[in-house]
Amino acid sequence: MAGTTVSRTAHFALHRLALQPAPSPVEGADVLFAVDDVWVGVLLPKRWARRAVTRNAIRRQIYAVCGDQAASLPRAAHVVRLRSGFDRKQFISATSVQLKQAVRGELEQLVRRALA
Repeated sequence: MAGTTVSRTAHFALHRLALQPAPSPVEGADVLFAVDDVWVGVLLPKRWARRAVTRNAIRRQIYAVCGDQAASLPRAAHVVRLRSGFDRKQFISATSVQLKQAVRGELEQLVRRALA
């Protein structure tokens, strides 16, 4: 979360932190990002997605969209953060097709904005 916010949508924010070249590892020291690659993390607070099934469904969508776009994302550490909840009156079931489509569409928009 120390990185900058590179993209926002109504429900999500994408944060990015450029990876620093790893110094030569000292014996016994751990390097946080030993591989220069695209790293994706997810932050889904219970405040915005109360049920675990909802958080897990959103998490799967995030990893799927970021996995599809990994080749176009810059080599950095990315964190996708849920910043507001989806209306439970509109999306009654956490595994509904409507919720999955809404989440996926918004995540694709989030990634497109970050690449622009």
